[in-house]
Amino acid sequence: MSKRDLKKYLSELSKEQLEEQIIELYEKFSPVKVFYNFVFNPKEELLLQECKLKISNEYFPIKKLSRRSKPKLRRSVAQKFIKHFIVLGVDPFIIADVMLYNIEIAQTYSSENPIKQELFYKSMFNSFEQATDFIISNGIYGEFKARISTIHQETLNQKWINEYDFERIISRLEF
Repeated sequence: MSKRDLKKYLSELSKEQLEEQIIELYEKFSPVKVFYNFVFNPKEELLLQECKLKISNEYFPIKKLSRRSKPKLRRSVAQKFIKHFIVLGVDPFIIADVMLYNIEIAQTYSSENPIKQELFYKSMFNSFEQATDFIISNGIYGEFKARISTIHQETLNQKWINEYDFERIISRLEF
């Protein structure tokens, strides 16, 4: 069904029929329920704190949250939150904060623990590139410039194997 067909179908329904359909969707489909719960009670700060706790747990496991004591270093955990936040329509400042936090916590971990997997560095670069693209496209670079610069400086301090890739992104930002 096309969007146009859907609009036509919905315009033919009475208000009560529309309400019934929305309630049915709410009850049947979890993503619809999550969406409406967020729309009517956003609690973005709580979502942000929860998200940061789970991301940091990937690098610095907390016994209460998981049974493991060894870090997993999964970028995918942060990526799922970021994607979920974008779908919900969370404030771009919060999304950018999560994107940068993911890299910052990984850098904190790598400053204390040598990492030999090249994939880790490639993954963090991809996160950095996505974050800078998101920040620029949302017109909020000025608010995050210092954090972006600090992340870049930390790649140099830690002598990451792909520090030149980060340098390329920074030089693009400096116009």
